[in-house]
Amino acid sequence: MGALDELTTPAGDDDTVGGVPARLVAAPRDTAEAAALIKAAQGLAVVIRGGGTKLDWGPPPRELDLIIDTRRLAGVVEHAAGDLITVVRAGTPMAELHELPGQQLALDAPPSATAGGTVAANASGPRRLRYGTARDLLIGITVIRPDGTITKAGGKVVKNVAGYDLGKLYTGAFGTLGLITECVFRLHPVPAASVFVRAVAPPLHAAKILAGQFAASALEVNGAPGAEPELAVLLEGTPAGVHDRAAVIAGLLDGEISDDPPPWWGVPPWSAGEVGVKLTGSLSQVPALMATAVGTGATVRGSAGAGVLYAGLPATEGTVEAGRAVELLRAAAVRAGGHAVVLTAPAGVRETLDMWGPVRGLALMRRVKEQFDPGHRFAPGRFVGGI
Repeated sequence: MGALDELTTPAGDDDTVGGVPARLVAAPRDTAEAAALIKAAQGLAVVIRGGGTKLDWGPPPRELDLIIDTRRLAGVVEHAAGDLITVVRAGTPMAELHELPGQQLALDAPPSATAGGTVAANASGPRRLRYGTARDLLIGITVIRPDGTITKAGGKVVKNVAGYDLGKLYTGAFGTLGLITECVFRLHPVPAASVFVRAVAPPLHAAKILAGQFAASALEVNGAPGAEPELAVLLEGTPAGVHDRAAVIAGLLDGEISDDPPPWWGVPPWSAGEVGVKLTGSLSQVPALMATAVGTGATVRGSAGAGVLYAGLPATEGTVEAGRAVELLRAAAVRAGGHAVVLTAPAGVRETLDMWGPVRGLALMRRVKEQFDPGHRFAPGRFVGGI
């Protein structure tokens, strides 16, 4: 335990995940130190912590001995502007990546979220319609496997097609397959102009924007019980092109053109202590899916152009109401050709919910987990099917 004692400190009162306290905390300075830490921690249950913005997502771990904090694994290693790529350490705050000169990492993550955490959750925001998710923008990755082996996949070339794309395997794995220490992202130029078109309009009107081929960067909807539904469109490009497209869309929606997004733009529709659900469905079914969600008492917002919505259910004293609402949402998502996943819920409610629902390929996921983490040490029980 000598090496482990050197690399860890006793956990504090705030060092918990889903209410489960850790015994130890470590904040490695680089990939080599992180690999030494993981080798020394064999037999311990481990959870990775970045900015903590999504640490309450998913079920709590079955057990927790060690939190590996990535706050010291931070910094931009390289920004190759000519190649439109950046290499960053996993603990780098997204705020730093939102300020690259002349270029952007087009992921709408909270400023305090980290690059590694954003990849681990495959996070995205309104602009996923144009730019995609973390999985689409990640082109290279360095990961330490649970046995302490340092592995790399991809590279610093956007069209890198050699070998298996293991970066996509780690993306969205919620830290169950290893510790991400470095990421290589594809960048995009900062647009010369951008505006929003905002309107009070039903989600059905989103079809007008999609059919019109206006090349919107984002097409968001917002609805809540007792309130008029809203649409907001983000347009990016040249000043003249943005102006012309915005004028046409404002006419179609009877809306207004604004330099600023609506206050709900990119903000999760739930507060602490409420139930947050991610819903997906085909584009044609978004209005029906949204209507069902609002009918359960949920506030709903998300991308009408990508078919990804988020629902926030109000906190209730009992667990029956939340369970019934989630069942209704899940059934509506299945009818829409998608699925529903409970991302977060308060203690006492979370334990009564099937947070993931039916999952295709669960047997394959279990085999992958067995291959990469046969001891089930990394984030045990936090992923699909208790993986």
